[in-house]
Amino acid sequence: MLKFDFTYTLAENVQGGLDTAEIDSYSAKVEEFLKRLDENKPGFVNAVLTRKWIDSVNELSDFIFTFDNLVVLGIGGSALGNIAIQNALRPANWNSLSVDERNGYLRIFVVDNVDPDYLSSVLDCVDPKTTLFNIISKSGTTAEPMANYLIVRGILESYGLDPKEHLIFTTDPEKGVLRRLGRAEGIRMLEIPPDVGGRFSVLTPVGLLSAKAAGVDIEELIIGAKDAYDKTIKSPLWENPAALIAVTHYLHYLKKRNISVMMAYSNRLYYLADWYRQLWAESLGKMYDNDGNKVHVGQTPVKALGAVDQHSQVQLYNEGPDDKIITFLRTEQFDREIIIPKIHESEPELAYLGGKKLSTLLNSEQLGTQLALAKHGRPSITVTFPKIDEYHIGQFIMYYELATVIAGHLFNINPYDQPGVELGKKITYALMGREGFEEYNYSDSAQKRVEVE
Repeated sequence: MLKFDFTYTLAENVQGGLDTAEIDSYSAKVEEFLKRLDENKPGFVNAVLTRKWIDSVNELSDFIFTFDNLVVLGIGGSALGNIAIQNALRPANWNSLSVDERNGYLRIFVVDNVDPDYLSSVLDCVDPKTTLFNIISKSGTTAEPMANYLIVRGILESYGLDPKEHLIFTTDPEKGVLRRLGRAEGIRMLEIPPDVGGRFSVLTPVGLLSAKAAGVDIEELIIGAKDAYDKTIKSPLWENPAALIAVTHYLHYLKKRNISVMMAYSNRLYYLADWYRQLWAESLGKMYDNDGNKVHVGQTPVKALGAVDQHSQVQLYNEGPDDKIITFLRTEQFDREIIIPKIHESEPELAYLGGKKLSTLLNSEQLGTQLALAKHGRPSITVTFPKIDEYHIGQFIMYYELATVIAGHLFNINPYDQPGVELGKKITYALMGREGFEEYNYSDSAQKRVEVE
């Protein structure tokens, strides 16, 4: 099981920390909310309590494993979970390994932007004849994956390849342009559960297909998520990781700590912070509360990597504004280990390192950073992975999805919508000439311009 340490969020250990009575005061409110949530489970919970989505991916196994490469075309929730799982559960050099070294599993590329240099560099790495493209968009109207789909489709056709033998659409089960095209052209399709929003969708076919293609044990991902849900529903506040994450972040927000830093002391865990940024920002950053009051709430999530960002950001965290709560991610067990050689033993600046494990240095740096922050009155949480594997990644995802909706309840906002994203989409449609969005062309609306060359 994942281990969560809230020691350095408390007033006894951090100046300006939380009193246990403050946290206790939310126990009944959280318990009541979780009871209602269990009675009316959200889509992302229902998705891991059924075999439907795992089975839908497994049914495509024979097709998937005829390819050497999988290229995922998505953005936001259609991409970040894929990237996080791949980076956590596959080595950084995965795509450079031979087929035999990968045990026949596919190389995975996730294209999550419309930067032409970026897309071109990915497409340069794959042979279209041996590549499967998974286009992920629930609505089928998201401009970025749709533009990349059209480009890829054009490439397939220019090679004389049958698109339906190189494409999968992951989309809404009933509606949207991808569903229409898939039905008309016989393209294989996977469903995104209609009651699951993009940022909560990683444990649906959105994330499970690429995981399966890379040889990740998707059954263990789901088991970990189910166990995390079960513990959250059954546990009292002080034994409940998701509830404590939500309550401590909420209470520190009330103390003007409106930035939430997630700092991973493992390169493999770093992209979980990317996934978390969207989840926390899009779910909790809202103009209006559930009663229609204008509130402008939300913590700004920031990602950091230890020990790298000890040398770029920690000075600010220690001595800058006291406006942050920091979550450290660490692992007790690395897949590989390196012993630092005993060289220059007569030099005290170097000799102390000799014979030590590199992992010991990294985890010591995490603890040292946390203790220094505590001395400066800066609160932090530690999440420890006994090892980085499918089970614990599944747990992490579910705990943080649940923490997000509990925090939404505490803030009295809707954690499932994202109205602040929609206007930018409409303006983009207008700028690109999409019919029906002419009224959103605000390109000439500036009253005063300042442009300098």
